[in-house]
Amino acid sequence: MDIKNQFPIFKNNPDLIYFDNASTTQKPQCVIDAMVNFYSSCNANVHRGAYKIAEQATAQFENSRQIIAKFLNANENEIIFTKGTTESINLIAYSLESKLKPGDEIIISEMEHHSNIIPWQMLQKNNISIKYAPINNQGEIDIKQLESLITTNTKLISVIHMSNVLGSINSLDQIINLAKQNNILTLIDAAQSISHEKINVQELNCDFLVFSGHKIMGPTGVGVLYMKAKHADSMEPFLRGGQMIKEVTKNNTTWNDFPWKFEAGTPNIAQVIGLSKSIEYINELGLDNIKIYEQDLLNYLLLNLKNIHDIDILAHHNSSGPIVSFNIPGCHPYDIAKLLDGKNICIRAGHHCAQILMESLKINYTNRISLFIYNSKKEIDYFIEHLLKVITILK
Repeated sequence: MDIKNQFPIFKNNPDLIYFDNASTTQKPQCVIDAMVNFYSSCNANVHRGAYKIAEQATAQFENSRQIIAKFLNANENEIIFTKGTTESINLIAYSLESKLKPGDEIIISEMEHHSNIIPWQMLQKNNISIKYAPINNQGEIDIKQLESLITTNTKLISVIHMSNVLGSINSLDQIINLAKQNNILTLIDAAQSISHEKINVQELNCDFLVFSGHKIMGPTGVGVLYMKAKHADSMEPFLRGGQMIKEVTKNNTTWNDFPWKFEAGTPNIAQVIGLSKSIEYINELGLDNIKIYEQDLLNYLLLNLKNIHDIDILAHHNSSGPIVSFNIPGCHPYDIAKLLDGKNICIRAGHHCAQILMESLKINYTNRISLFIYNSKKEIDYFIEHLLKVITILK
């Protein structure tokens, strides 16, 4: 699957080997063109103007909502646009704050990204308890341990679908079924899985699901919050201002209809339009085809990494996404990443915004490789060749 020529960054950097896709993905020309076209042809605010280009802008914006809803098998009015996964989770945390009482509990896991930890810690000031489900020896959320944490005070389970460190894919069916049996809300962080796995929110039956556009070849600055329609009336808006209102008087304000109730101010119009083009691009390639290709790449990478003496590869005992974290004794991850950068190879070094997971694994940091559809076995060969040279230098 050689599609690199559809991505301008690789044309402008022909020697670039980009293995940091869990951080952000590169953008195909069609996404960039869609944003340029909006600014060049119909740049106007949405939902407001009665003139032609404003109506065109609104049509493109709302058509994007339809495309994304269909991609998730959601209803159109269940798609809320935010700045990203982080804002989406904060929106839910803020909106739930008034519904929770002292002694209530929220369950998350030890493998969560900081963006699915800190917003819930904010609620501890109200004596809301946070419980952490541990991970098992396979690098996945331990379902039995999670179940043991559930009490009559548990109000929400918020977990990551695919670990941004380990690549582990958690059993959402089991987790959500447990939650439903106990009348507990569920939030799924799909930031990593959205571009690799088919997600059907109707089949999952989760209450909330979040992801960021830039993880799926879309622009930065735009995210999606799926909120099951039945929660719309009871949830308070996170941001207040224009667009999210129906009527304003000196002493009172009424909220707009769902989903615009949660979209205060001028939205990231060009970014939303760009995101819809990335979704269309994904649909053209086919998620099944993408998954087959990436799994082949992942297996090839793991096979080559396992031949390296003393390497410690985290997790990857079961089916996983195309994310691999590793450590090599005597070689600091930052030094490895910096030396590889000298050969135009981009990998990540650090704790990957997952310090609680690092603590659980009794490590401080790792190197991380995350693959995507524009990567190749040839690039992996080049990476392995120079990784071995870097190890020789550092040891």
